[in-house]
Amino acid sequence: MKVLHTADWHLGQRFISGHERTDEHRHFLEWLVEVVRTHRVEVLVVAGDIFDTGSPSNQALELYYSFLLSMRGTGCRDIVVVGGNHDSPATLNAPARLLRHLRVHVVGCVPDCFEDQVLVLDDASGKPGLVVCAVPFLRDRDVRLSVPGETAEEREARIKQGIADHYGRMAEVEQVWQLKDLGLPVLATGHLYAAGASPSESERTIHVGNLGQITADHFPALFDYVALGHLHRPQRVGGREHIRYSGSPIALSFSEVDHPKEVLLLEFGDGKLQQLEALPVPAARRLVRFHGALDEVILLLTSYDNTGYSLPAWVDVQIHSELTQLEVAEMLLRVIQELDRKKLEVLARRHFRLVKLRALGSELESEAPLTRSLHDFTEREVFEQRLEAEPEASRAELLRAFDELLERL
Repeated sequence: MKVLHTADWHLGQRFISGHERTDEHRHFLEWLVEVVRTHRVEVLVVAGDIFDTGSPSNQALELYYSFLLSMRGTGCRDIVVVGGNHDSPATLNAPARLLRHLRVHVVGCVPDCFEDQVLVLDDASGKPGLVVCAVPFLRDRDVRLSVPGETAEEREARIKQGIADHYGRMAEVEQVWQLKDLGLPVLATGHLYAAGASPSESERTIHVGNLGQITADHFPALFDYVALGHLHRPQRVGGREHIRYSGSPIALSFSEVDHPKEVLLLEFGDGKLQQLEALPVPAARRLVRFHGALDEVILLLTSYDNTGYSLPAWVDVQIHSELTQLEVAEMLLRVIQELDRKKLEVLARRHFRLVKLRALGSELESEAPLTRSLHDFTEREVFEQRLEAEPEASRAELLRAFDELLERL
């Protein structure tokens, strides 16, 4: 049986200045349909964060449902969709009963009946061929009970143990281990942060993204493959070939410009994973960073070649100069106005002014630090500086609370 693993689509994402990613997502989904058809994929697994927000736009919903409809003509028998931390369980689950008639299995959150996370999918002959433990993003209430007065370390340990216990309980479901004994492969999903994995700037720091950090050893040996989402860089967990993040299909921030984008093609046979292949996702748009002196940046902008990309590149510009903010802005604006918008568009601009700062009576030649504008800091960096005035023992807990509040906002 052939299975395709993907995750972290983030349909409806609004980029810098509200720029929509609809064209890029449509390009990816059309490509994905062709990949499923060409490689005769029988099961598609989407490991969370289908949407970028809990209230996706009409365009994002249209992309999602149009894709599911397009999949009907590919030969793919089943689609498994689990919720991520960005997804609203209610939004995903609302059409679940209807989608089940299209063999689209949606698990937006941990269901009331624990065993409803277990899906038994048929092979081409109509007999059971694959067991999927469809575990969605595990929220705080799913993995632990609140304990008044617990320390940050105790809370972290309880979250980690709660996640591990959830997967352990999945492996102990009678239907799962019985079918495994009969020779069926077992695939588990997850949307979490595993220890040792490498996050990007675009992954928000959340409690099961920052604290849980379960290891590869926490996943039961009964699982033949673990399809993970949440981190946007494709990678293994703990060096295990069968525990993987597929990564996001498009770059979701400028920090991901050098990340490969891929989906994972799995082939199961004789009750186990026989083959795994990473299929590169072709990009419709480049995200580019041009950082340096003013002359260097202007040269990079004016000589940029967008050959091979159907959409204009989006550029992040950062200039280091001794000129004033106004002088740099005026020169850069003239250049940007003359650029071919079919090739590239500047979305973000930052100016770091190089100045000499000295105390009274100090030598003029003293080294000068690089000054930063408030706009050059993230919300988290501002809060971290504020924490320097707080007792060190309370900083970690305050930062975690801030991260959770920022995620909710």
